[in-house]
Amino acid sequence: MPVSDTIADFLTRIRNAVAAKHKTTVVPCSNLKLGIAAILKEQGFIADFEKVDDDKQGVLHIKLRYYLGQPVIREIKRVSKPGRRVYASVDKLPRVRNGLGIAIVSTPRGVMTDKQARRENVGGEILCTIW
Repeated sequence: MPVSDTIADFLTRIRNAVAAKHKTTVVPCSNLKLGIAAILKEQGFIADFEKVDDDKQGVLHIKLRYYLGQPVIREIKRVSKPGRRVYASVDKLPRVRNGLGIAIVSTPRGVMTDKQARRENVGGEILCTIW
């Protein structure tokens, strides 16, 4: 079945795997999803990810992270959707949970966290928030 919002599908697969206490999940790969997965690993929300090539677009194997039996990802939410894109300038970027969480932003300089976007003084499309 074709998916119209691949980023929402990516986030939902992670959310469902965390809720079911799975150790890993498999997601179809794209460059944007690779960027988001790299940020999640860098920020400590997932343990690791690996791109596995197949005859099509490839898949991402995402290894989820838990601390004392509880998932590190408490909430992962899509902000900008195909029907309603959400853009923000650098001074309007959201602070997730007063700095405890992150917002992932797609900028002209690539996919980065809200903190990196503030540091580089760029705004962009707010893809999702995680805490």
